[in-house]
Amino acid sequence: MYNSNQIKDTDLVYIKPNLAIEALVDNWYAWAHLISPATAAMNIRGRHLKIINSYIQNPKIHASAVKTPKMLGGPFIDYEGKRVDEIKELKENTLEQCTDLLEMCTAIDDLNELLKNEAKGYSLNSLYDKIPEVLKGYVELFYDLNNNPSFRIYEPLLYNSKYYKESLQSFNLFLITDDDSRSFVLSTPKLANEEILQIKLPLKSPKIDDLFEMADHPKKYGYIKSIFDLTPQQEALFQTFFTTEAPSTYKKYMGEGILTRYFGHASIFVETKETTILVDPVISYGYESDISRFTYADLPEAVDYLLITHNHQDHVLFETLLRIRHKVKNIVVPKSNSGALQDPSLKLMLRQIGFKNIIELEEMETLTFKDCSITGIPFLGEHSDLDVRSKLCHLVTFKDGYKMMFAADSCNIQPRIYEKIHEIVGDIDMIFLGMECEGAPLTWIYGPLMSYQLERDKDASRRLAGCDFEQSKALIDIFNPKTVFIYAMGMEPWLKYISSIKYTDESKPIVESNRVLEYCKAKNIDSERLFGEKIIEYKQEILMA
Repeated sequence: MYNSNQIKDTDLVYIKPNLAIEALVDNWYAWAHLISPATAAMNIRGRHLKIINSYIQNPKIHASAVKTPKMLGGPFIDYEGKRVDEIKELKENTLEQCTDLLEMCTAIDDLNELLKNEAKGYSLNSLYDKIPEVLKGYVELFYDLNNNPSFRIYEPLLYNSKYYKESLQSFNLFLITDDDSRSFVLSTPKLANEEILQIKLPLKSPKIDDLFEMADHPKKYGYIKSIFDLTPQQEALFQTFFTTEAPSTYKKYMGEGILTRYFGHASIFVETKETTILVDPVISYGYESDISRFTYADLPEAVDYLLITHNHQDHVLFETLLRIRHKVKNIVVPKSNSGALQDPSLKLMLRQIGFKNIIELEEMETLTFKDCSITGIPFLGEHSDLDVRSKLCHLVTFKDGYKMMFAADSCNIQPRIYEKIHEIVGDIDMIFLGMECEGAPLTWIYGPLMSYQLERDKDASRRLAGCDFEQSKALIDIFNPKTVFIYAMGMEPWLKYISSIKYTDESKPIVESNRVLEYCKAKNIDSERLFGEKIIEYKQEILMA
């Protein structure tokens, strides 16, 4: 099928601009809740095995559902009702390899039941002996100040136990040629095919960096081939991932101002003469398309600071993070809730998969460096009223006093908080404002972590949603920006496989964001709903490209 004579071992080669890496855990697309052991266990039981069992029982229902637009993002496997035997084999392998993780799920259920029935406001000391054996040594019991019992997990201990299974990790390499061919990743396991090369290595492997350094610096094909244990058939496919054609050279910004590029969704790259900052990277690959966009080729060889706003799969995307890991000098993440099941530590997670120099930032804490500073701003809502702390907006202040805020999916449900913040930081010149204001219900992400089923009407009321018009208007009125960019809408078609979003003119986020644009126009505020790509250069004033 493949011409193995195109590239010689002695040839200097680059990776092709459309080479993708899909991180996997137990052959499912890896996201943050599949790395931390406790959340991984709960998702394997409460998401993967449920979907697999449903597919085995009635594959035709799944085949029909994935073709229905309103079912996008639902728990349906996208294999046209076929490959049932392979799905059955995946189930058997999961049950065999994840026995102890599934036991942990049962233990978490039992611990919740124990606390519900026996923690009545008296000392919890006597309950430690009743903790399920699987969890003994890994949890602390406590009451909140209203005498509600709960527990925290010693996450570092779990990462150093049998429950952190690097043996389940692998990654796929393949070439992407369009925006539409990928299935929704949280519902469809990754089965092998002739165009995908699956490599059985842990995600921390430096071989990943060795490979993706070749986006900018060529290496001999014989060398890169030698570090992976490939069969002859695999090598024939592997060779198609490379080219002898050099990429275009990145031109560093040398102006006296600030150059900002929108890469799609919530991905913003900010560059001054001295510093580069990348926010929530979810980046498209280089291939022919009718929609103009920035790609990996539009990133420099080094990123000084990579900022993560919150721990959802469209903001912490391993597919992008692993591809650029070798470029990143520092990662700034919000500090987590120290052991809450629903709030795994980003710092611990990223360290486990090979990242270094991870800086935790807290609310109203500031990092200062050469020509700008980064302040963590409280991030409200969007997490279905759960106690999740690993979420921050970022305020970047440049040496001339110009201020830029990345609000991501924060939902301004309590403007008084931002009024208090304004008293400290003052007006903000440019705001990037997330307006995906419809959002999925709580259980779409957090359902597998819950030991008790939530009633449907309560679930529907607790949304993963950003600002609507009134909430956006209040934020604008508080901070008096000169420019407002609406972003983080999941509109770009190359994001559908992780967001499952497809809007019409009548969709609430479009209607509400149109109202914001009209409001800004009436107040003489420059505004735009971003899509595809955008370049903004600030000198003495904002120049809209």
